[in-house]
Order: sequence, then structure tokens, then C-alpha cells
Amino acid sequence: MSYGVAAALQAAVFQALAADAGLAALVGNAIYDVVPSGNLPQIYVSLGPEEARDASDKTGGGARHDFTVSVVSDASGFHQAKTVAAAINDALVGADLALTRGRLVSLRFLRARARREGTGQLRRIDIRFRARIEDN
Repeated sequence: MSYGVAAALQAAVFQALAADAGLAALVGNAIYDVVPSGNLPQIYVSLGPEEARDASDKTGGGARHDFTVSVVSDASGFHQAKTVAAAINDALVGADLALTRGRLVSLRFLRARARREGTGQLRRIDIRFRARIEDN
């Protein structure tokens, strides 16, 4: 197993989202690896938790990375957040991300969860993806 590609995957996902024109039209540059303190935009995207498992085989090392990208909105309904979530999905699923280490074998959607957060003022959608990476 190799966890060595985790940083490269995270950087490539962030770059793909930041470079996507459709997503930028919806959230501007409000795409964060670390959510800043202070006043936040009405809607933003945040990279979230990740879980990695061994996916090595006889040809070499590799890992399966399940990671979350979140949409957070203070809009009164879920429509805007779901539109942003769809743009994220379109930007990532099947993307040919260039990694600084390793090689992306596949990237696919696993599941999403939409919910109210806190006192119900925020809407949050967590989108879970799975990337299979070779690290030879």
C-alpha cells in the first residue's frame, strides 16, 4: 500500500475544481482546502475527509482513496447547493487528473448526502468520490 499519493491527489482535485468554468460561475473562487475564519460567502466548496485503503497488486503499489467534497450554503433551500454539487460531480467524475506522484486509474462518484446543519440555517451536501491510484 502507498499513502504517498494522497497529497498529489488532493492538489489535483483542488486544481480541477478551481479551473472548472462551470463551478467558478456558481461559486467564484470560494473553493477551500481549509475554510477560512471570519465571514464566509453565501455558498462555498470545501475539501473534506479522506479514507485510503490498500489496492496494491502484483504489478505494484496502489491505493483506493475515498474522499469528500462539501458544498455549504446559507440559502433557504437546497436548489443552489445541489446545482453546485452537480458541477463538482461533472468536474471530477471520469476526470483525467494529472498527479505529481502516481497515476490516476479511475475517479468515480460513490454517494452524496444533503442535510441541514446546526440550527437549520445552513445547507450542506457531502459528495463522496473514489479514486484508484497506482504508485509505482
